[in-house]
Amino acid sequence: MAAKRGQTAQQEHAADVATYVAAGGEESVQRVITAVFSVTKKLDQWYVRQFADLDLTQGEWAVLAALARAGDTCLTPSQLADLSNVAPSSMTHRLDKMAGRGLVQRRPDESNRTRTLVSLTKDGWALFSAAVRESNVVESDTLRGLSDAERHELARLLEIVIAGLDDIDAGPAQPPPA
Repeated sequence: MAAKRGQTAQQEHAADVATYVAAGGEESVQRVITAVFSVTKKLDQWYVRQFADLDLTQGEWAVLAALARAGDTCLTPSQLADLSNVAPSSMTHRLDKMAGRGLVQRRPDESNRTRTLVSLTKDGWALFSAAVRESNVVESDTLRGLSDAERHELARLLEIVIAGLDDIDAGPAQPPPA
């Protein structure tokens, strides 16, 4: 939006909150949600640049991160496609490129020879670790205005919000049986 150019992040946040409140949103809710969205948007912009510097696409990052989170557990291409929200055919192409670069390895599942298992290679893990270390610098800068105690409190509060997301996904509470 051209009108937002030249505004500080704080000014843009205040204007966005005011717009949502004028439309009927609750101010305390809009302050929090708009702030979380703004932080996420800014970090995502930085991550895109970082991935380009590391010769990674966001899709490849999603695969590296999913495999790193899985630890010693190998994942199937279908599981990776689900975790990355892409079609299985897109995942196959992505894994071909990543295997060609030596970032992942694929092998047949010994218990079910029709399935393929995917895991990180040493180079894949090294690239994942480098990206995390680089991200940590910017993420730390993002939180530099907070004391350690404030960071812990913010994390605690956001974790409560995350738990609430699980409750929302579960749907409305069921009435007790009669």
